[in-house]
Amino acid sequence: MKQYKKFLTLGAILAGMASCTDLNTDLNTRYEKLPDNPIAVEGEFNACYLYLHGWFGRDFNEGVVAQGDEVMGCCFGVGNYFDDGRYLDASIHNLNLDNWRTRIIEGCMSGVSYTNTKIMAYGGPDMNDPVVAPLRAIRAYYTFWMMELYGDAPIMKRPLDEGEPIDRSPRKEVAEWLESELLEILGQEDGLSKANDLSTYGKPNYWMAAALLAKIYLNWGVYTNDINTVTNDTPNPKLNDCVRICDEIIQSGLFEVGQGYRRKFYPDNGVHIKDFIYALNVDPQTQGDGTTTWYRWFGFKKDGLCRPYCLGWENTKSVAGQTVLTKEAVERFNLPGDERNKMILQGPQCTIDANYEQTDIPVYIYTVPGNEKTLVGQLNYHADFDFDDASIYSLGDEALPKANKTNIENGTAFLNIQKGARCFKYPPREEDYSLWNRQQANDSPIFRYADILLTKAECIMRGATPTLGATVNDLVNEVRRCSNAPDVTGNFTIQDLMDERSREFILEPWRRNDLIRCGMFENDWGQKNKYKKWLNEEHTEFEWVDRGVKDTYRRLMPIHRGILETNLNWKQNPGYQGL
Repeated sequence: MKQYKKFLTLGAILAGMASCTDLNTDLNTRYEKLPDNPIAVEGEFNACYLYLHGWFGRDFNEGVVAQGDEVMGCCFGVGNYFDDGRYLDASIHNLNLDNWRTRIIEGCMSGVSYTNTKIMAYGGPDMNDPVVAPLRAIRAYYTFWMMELYGDAPIMKRPLDEGEPIDRSPRKEVAEWLESELLEILGQEDGLSKANDLSTYGKPNYWMAAALLAKIYLNWGVYTNDINTVTNDTPNPKLNDCVRICDEIIQSGLFEVGQGYRRKFYPDNGVHIKDFIYALNVDPQTQGDGTTTWYRWFGFKKDGLCRPYCLGWENTKSVAGQTVLTKEAVERFNLPGDERNKMILQGPQCTIDANYEQTDIPVYIYTVPGNEKTLVGQLNYHADFDFDDASIYSLGDEALPKANKTNIENGTAFLNIQKGARCFKYPPREEDYSLWNRQQANDSPIFRYADILLTKAECIMRGATPTLGATVNDLVNEVRRCSNAPDVTGNFTIQDLMDERSREFILEPWRRNDLIRCGMFENDWGQKNKYKKWLNEEHTEFEWVDRGVKDTYRRLMPIHRGILETNLNWKQNPGYQGL
């Protein structure tokens, strides 16, 4: 054990940063005690937090978000974005040990391993000094995702020796360890900062750890029972504990849903968004890892053929345009006056101005932009559409139907690349595409105050004792008023709650989690469970083909081949092919 000396908490040390002038500290130096230079402290601790950036962007979206009932990862044929099922597999719950996105557990383990070296270096003899509470919080966060996605997971409390194997612990034990770990650091004096400002933004603080614990409590029945037997009615003995944690966050007075929903997700979002408890803080110029190319996936594939430009500026980079919304998701955005409806792009399209508002200026497609004689028609996203080959979610050849006179007249020209409604939740800046290769500046929220309110509402719906005079409808209406959606009246059901959570948290990390907890993960949407197989070239006759993907074992992800080859004492999750 290294020589130990107790120092001030990280927050106290950083308070003196303004007076620090020694900028030449080697951040790679291994310290036996916390350095006096607060910039070096930042470097030591931030490196632990930044492991999140390696896997919580594109990998997470394609491997986890796509498993929800909101988006579909499509292609334009086998040779055009099919990529051996890279986008398809998660959408139809058909992941396997060779799909790259199943390596997420590796990124989590790497984050835990590195963080443990810092906890050991600065945490004292028992590795629990309050100064390392933020490191223990991020370690818990990484461990949470291993448990959430893979079930049984390693509990790594210290650095491993060279060649030392690590076992996976039962999921129930992991949940119990996470609870005890989070309760301990939340109870430490001079441990986690309770500030909610620039000094804590994008980093583990008291409220991040509390929100994580609330999420664990909400899903306690999922984590402590056989995953194959979990239903919406699975008992949860932690409901009142969850409400208690939610109330602490609510009564802090630091957070609010605010007024105006969409602006929370604009490229300039950040610490000023009081709805964000914890977010992935990205900047394509200085912190590119973790950025997401949202418009690349949801934009119009041939936007270079459009005039005026869709976003008011010329995009010289390619757009995939193969991620579309399920019809079922689109239909949820139906509340009168709800600002969230504006995120859903469907039907004839007009330009979007510098404030990310859709104008009344139509966007037209041309085969030769600028030549009026080559006008194809107004860009039109078809929310309800048929796949060309639903077995692989193929929308069809991107050049078809051809832009000939007949197809232009009947409105089918270039139909394949106009199939599917799009989600414009995270709009890009022009410089993201002109300077940063499509990497966007939008921070991605992980824990939000709106989620705390809806979590408390769900707990009360499931039998928790109401507190602070708030009813289920009160809590839901507080969330809705941010987007000017109508107030809830009458009985609010679990289905109503799930629809509300979809409207509020679309393209955020939690839809897969919600579906499993509420017993809806095996439901059908977007031809996930069965698909149309065309019986003629005209696509007028078809038969339904069952994919065979409704098995409950799919509520856990498979472990990637490379992970199994490295950890020979591990077994593949039940139901999936192993080595």
